[in-house]
Amino acid sequence: MAKKKDEKTNVMRILDQKKIPYTARFYEEGDGPMGSREYGLHVAQTLGIDPARSFKTLVARGASKGIYVFEVPAAENLDLKKAARAVGEKSIELLHVAEINAVTGYIRGGCSPIGMKKQFPTVLHASALNFDTIDISGGKIGASVELSPRDLLNLVGGTAADIIV
Repeated sequence: MAKKKDEKTNVMRILDQKKIPYTARFYEEGDGPMGSREYGLHVAQTLGIDPARSFKTLVARGASKGIYVFEVPAAENLDLKKAARAVGEKSIELLHVAEINAVTGYIRGGCSPIGMKKQFPTVLHASALNFDTIDISGGKIGASVELSPRDLLNLVGGTAADIIV
């Protein structure tokens, strides 16, 4: 059976509109593990990418009820205390799976810091700045984009900090 033509996602259209260079990558969705860490590693392995430069998107709510986006390497876990300090909150907790779509417009496993319903404060793990390019979600399960971490930070108005365990 012929593979269908991969369509551009909203993330890719935004990058095109802003004239930000990127490389689109597509993979078969399959039945990979759905835990955040396991899924991130599965995607990196499927695409043949070093997990240190493959970033997953995590969305959290602070004590003030503000929403925050964190980009962490696929093999790592978010440190909630470090993340809270990075955004000036007393504490944060990850959004429940049931809330992700309503808050971001994306589904679990396809959440990207680019193109959410609203631009939330975004923090990229500082290790991303050690690479010329990183991979992030392309805005749907089965798609990712490779781009400069500096371009990503400029686009989303984000910051970089040590936010992993």
